[in-house]
Amino acid sequence: MKEFKSWKDYPIGGIISEPGSTLELDVSGWRNERPQIDQEKCIRCRICWIFCPDAAIIEEEKPYTTKTGKSYRLTYSVDYVHCKGCGICAQECPAKAIQMIPEV
Repeated sequence: MKEFKSWKDYPIGGIISEPGSTLELDVSGWRNERPQIDQEKCIRCRICWIFCPDAAIIEEEKPYTTKTGKSYRLTYSVDYVHCKGCGICAQECPAKAIQMIPEV
């Protein structure tokens, strides 16, 4: 007669064995369009940073002065290793400072 296994004999499922592993995941291969931030149009409202599901929008303490003379102490850029090109940042940008351009 075959013995039945107990629940203790099976491996634990549905767990993340390596927390933070998505930091090592390169999703750039999933993308067919990439966001491009126009620093002249960007009003530094942080909406793109808030809505990005992959935390691929980077907020840097890097001063920027526009051609019209307006100065900002922050600059936003994109982490293209973790950006999958979903376009949420461009969709939500109230200043239309982010454009999705085809990946080459």
